[in-house]
Amino acid sequence: MTKPTISALFANPIFLSALLSLFIAQLAKAVIVLLKARSRQELEKEIKETLVIFLWRTGGMPSSHAAVAVAITTSIAIEEGFSNLFILAFFIALIVIRDALGVRRSSGLQAKTLNRLGQDLSRKLGITYTALKEVHGHTWPEVIAGSILGLGIAFLMSFVIM
Repeated sequence: MTKPTISALFANPIFLSALLSLFIAQLAKAVIVLLKARSRQELEKEIKETLVIFLWRTGGMPSSHAAVAVAITTSIAIEEGFSNLFILAFFIALIVIRDALGVRRSSGLQAKTLNRLGQDLSRKLGITYTALKEVHGHTWPEVIAGSILGLGIAFLMSFVIM
């Protein structure tokens, strides 16, 4: 068995597929947000938030959750076949995608509604309301786009590195 090194990690198509999928999906989100800006003022505001979007924003087009999960699963299938590791990656990918579509999206929509209600009550009754964090989940088109991105990158990395 060879000693693990950083250079071996960066030569591993499974690792590179995951890393590149995450990077490209987050970069695409940032670019899409900038392109959607309607006015110069809105564009300036979005430029300031682009780094946050690129590094950390959840939700949006494409789904980085789906991109990474599908890239890892596909890369393992290409590199190792339908092994036990592939089966594990496949079911974890399903859980990640289901969570991004369902639980996180639902809780984000609920938090948005509660925040609107809390702000209304705060104005009407003069009470203090602390807003809930609005977690952004994904829609089906965002998940499909992320999945296609992850699949394409996995094939690209597996055949370019080999």
